[in-house]
Amino acid sequence: MKNKKLWIAVLAVIVVVAVGLGIYVATRPAPSEGAKTVTVDVVHGDGTAKTFTYHTDEAYLGPVLVKEGLVQGTDSDYGLMIDTVDGETAVWETDNAYWALYIGDDYASTGVDQTPVHDGDRFRLEYTRG
Repeated sequence: MKNKKLWIAVLAVIVVVAVGLGIYVATRPAPSEGAKTVTVDVVHGDGTAKTFTYHTDEAYLGPVLVKEGLVQGTDSDYGLMIDTVDGETAVWETDNAYWALYIGDDYASTGVDQTPVHDGDRFRLEYTRG
């Protein structure tokens, strides 16, 4: 009897994981193909801002920013972890600073390597103290 309950529990977990994965695949943000123009606003630690406009065929934001030399960082299990933007480095260990990514005015729920780009998109990288 215990064996049967265990198998039912295992099967239930498998079903829940499969459904969750299916929902993620069906609803994840999809990139658009072809040429696009994107704008990236950079807000530095001192409050000054600069705007950069890029023309790209890339599907995701991370490769655009690296290719154009706007950002530097380290690769991680979660994608590119941005350390430096437009020559300014944010160091969490020193002053709890990091570069926050915004899509339009909304705080991004994805990293730069998972953020799709579409023609006309506007992003913001903002030096933020935690």
